[in-house]
Amino acid sequence: MSGFLKRWRWLAAKFRTPTFSAGSTGILRSLLPSMPYASPCAPEAREDLKLSLAAELLRPLGTVTMKAWGTSMLPALWPGDLLTIQSAAHDEVVPGEIVLVMRDNRFFVHRLIEERKVGDRCSWITRGDAVPQDDPPASEFELLGRVTAIRRGNRSFIPSRQVSLPSSALAWTLCRWDRARGLALRMHAVRMKACAIHP
Repeated sequence: MSGFLKRWRWLAAKFRTPTFSAGSTGILRSLLPSMPYASPCAPEAREDLKLSLAAELLRPLGTVTMKAWGTSMLPALWPGDLLTIQSAAHDEVVPGEIVLVMRDNRFFVHRLIEERKVGDRCSWITRGDAVPQDDPPASEFELLGRVTAIRRGNRSFIPSRQVSLPSSALAWTLCRWDRARGLALRMHAVRMKACAIHP
């Protein structure tokens, strides 16, 4: 056998397909839409199963912990924050709270803006702090719970219902300028790395 073939066989033996796992914290890493033709082993199908499992656990057990991914709630929530979400009935949440909504097989963690009543039916309007427009109205079945605690680096805190003026100005800036958002995310990553090294 030539040395050329041996080299390729050696490289192929070293290559391993990446594996994915779900733990009890950080259940959801990405929120991909489902695909009707996906096999059960496809990443999209696994993500849908994780979403369903988290929603099913939240209803009877009352609490689930998951990792935030995305920038729609900057600066209140940053990518990598661990969120403790407590089950809440639709009539228990109040405007200003950060809530979990499941819509179209996706989770959204956004701030509750208002409750709307049309006849005898209620819907809830949510919006990300760093997003200019409201989300579509959520029904009582789509509203799963509220964020009761946030763990960021080596500290935990309870989210505020009030958005301060500086936070609101920063959210407005991050919403409109990609460069500012990119810089803020890089600075946050450096801070989190420093926290991991020096707890």
